[in-house]
Amino acid sequence: MGKNDFLTPKAIANRIKAKGLQKLRWYCQMCQKQCRDENGFKCHCMSESHQRQMQIFGQNPDRILSGYSEEFERSFLDLMKRSHRFSRVAATVVYNEYINDRHHVHMNSTEWATLTEFVKYLGRTGKCKVEETPKGWFITYIDRDSETIFKEKMKNKRIKLDMVEEEKQEKEIQKQIEKAAQLKTPLESEENEKRLVNKELNLENGVKIGFSLGGGNVAKGDKGESSNTARLVFEEEENEKKKKKVNEKKENSGRKNALEELMREEEKAKERINRKDYWLCEGIVVKVMSKALAEKGYYKQKGVLRKVIDRYVGEIEMLESKHVLRVDQEELETVIPQIGGLVRIVNGAYRGSNARLLGVDTEKFCAKVQIEKGVYDGRVLKAIEYEDICKVAQ
Repeated sequence: MGKNDFLTPKAIANRIKAKGLQKLRWYCQMCQKQCRDENGFKCHCMSESHQRQMQIFGQNPDRILSGYSEEFERSFLDLMKRSHRFSRVAATVVYNEYINDRHHVHMNSTEWATLTEFVKYLGRTGKCKVEETPKGWFITYIDRDSETIFKEKMKNKRIKLDMVEEEKQEKEIQKQIEKAAQLKTPLESEENEKRLVNKELNLENGVKIGFSLGGGNVAKGDKGESSNTARLVFEEEENEKKKKKVNEKKENSGRKNALEELMREEEKAKERINRKDYWLCEGIVVKVMSKALAEKGYYKQKGVLRKVIDRYVGEIEMLESKHVLRVDQEELETVIPQIGGLVRIVNGAYRGSNARLLGVDTEKFCAKVQIEKGVYDGRVLKAIEYEDICKVAQ
C-alpha cells in the first residue's frame, strides 16, 4: 500500500478535513477557495488566479464589498424567516446554522468585521428586534411580508370592534338600570298614597256612619249637599278602581321588563363566554379565499371541513376536485345557504347549535335563524352576522 493510497490514515484525514469547515482567516472569498493552513493560504495568494481576482477587486472595491454584504444579509434573513420566524433566538445560534453551508458568504468579505456589528445594523434598520443580555445578543425576526401585515391589521381591527361592542353593551345596561330606577320611583309613590288612603278609611271600633236618604220634608239646599257628597263617594270609588287597573298594568309591564333584562343579561354572558377568535368546526361548507392558491384553481372554491388542526387550521375536501387542503381560518370564509337551509352557529352566544335560515338582511349583513333541537329549540334570532353562521354539509 502506497503512502497516498485511498485508505491510508492521511488520505482519510484529508477527506474529513475537506468535508468540514476550516478557519475563516484562510478562506479567499474572491476565489471561493478554502485553505487548510497558513502556508497553503500564502501559496494561494501568490498564485496567478488570485492576482487576477485582486486586480478585478481593485477596479471597484466598494461595489464588490456591498454586493457581498447584501448577499450575506439576504441569506442570513432568509434563514431567520425559515427557521426562527416567530421566536427569539441567540444571534450565535443563527450564525452557526448559517455557516453550516460550506459555500456561504464569509463575514470577512462584508462591511461588518464582527457578528455584533451586524446584529446592531439589523436593529438600526428595523429588520430585527435586538436585545443585549448577559448571555449575549438575542434577535427576533420582524416579518414585513404583505400578507402577515394584512393579517395583523385585520386582527387589530377585530380587537377594536370587540372593544366598541363591549362599550355599547355596557352603555345599554346602564340605560336599562336607569329606566328601571325611574319606573320604580312612581310605583313606590303610588303604593305610599294607597297606604295613606287605607289609613284614613280604617275606622275605630264602635263608630257608626249614618246615611240620610232625604224625604219630602228636607230642604232644597240639603238635597243639593247630599247629592254632591254621594257623587264624590262614587267618583272616589271609580278613581280607586282605575288606579288599581293602572297599577296592575304597570306591575305587569315592570315584570316583563325585568324578565327581558334578565334574558338580555344571560345572552350577553353567553356571548362573552362563547365568543372566540377561532370558529372552525367539522361538517361545515367553507370557501377558500387564499390568493396564493389561485394558480392551482382553488381560489373562491367551496369545500367541506373534515378536520380541525390546532383550532385555527382546517383540513378541507374540495367539492369539485375532491382534493384535500390544509388552510388557515384567516384564508377561509363562511358560506350562507338558500333560505330554508340548515346552518350551524359557529361563534357567539349559541355556538355549536344547528338552526334553520329564515331570512337575510343584505343591508345590515345579518340573517334571521331559528334554532332547531337542543335546549334553545324554537328560539328565533332576528339579527345574527354572516360570519357567525355557516352552511352544514349534507
